[in-house]
Amino acid sequence: MSSSLIVLAFDTLEGAKEARDELYDLQKQELIQLDDAAVVVRKENGKVKVDQAVSLVGTGALGGAFWGMLIGLLFLAPWLGLAVGAVTGALSGKFADYGIDDDFIKEVGDTIEPGHSALFLLVRSAQGERVVPELESLAPKVLRTNLSPEQEDQLREAFGQEPTAA
Repeated sequence: MSSSLIVLAFDTLEGAKEARDELYDLQKQELIQLDDAAVVVRKENGKVKVDQAVSLVGTGALGGAFWGMLIGLLFLAPWLGLAVGAVTGALSGKFADYGIDDDFIKEVGDTIEPGHSALFLLVRSAQGERVVPELESLAPKVLRTNLSPEQEDQLREAFGQEPTAA
């Protein structure tokens, strides 16, 4: 079974945390199964704070290295300029190997502006018809990319974690 990398973007600093709390309740009700999650807050000054939701999903499937590299690419790369273009290109290419393409990275980076937040989720399964209405009041913008099982395993291996058992 493959997972989907989903990003819920909010135009408030608190939106992602509120959604995380709601998803925690929905997971208890077995309406959604999360493999990993991280809250990203982009403060008014542009600084980015990442909070991996360990209490939400237990030990994270992808871990801090994955979230740190992806979120660094999303928010720091546009400001780094040509001096580190090769490094940025290499990271971007590495994520493309795992099904996270440049268009998705650009869309997420452009959507989460200062004063906004986002909830990054690796979703194993969900009862969409029941989960979506629970989150509608928070008015998230949904961005999404799918990962195949092979891409998930490559991603885990790239960041020093064991592949999932088939």
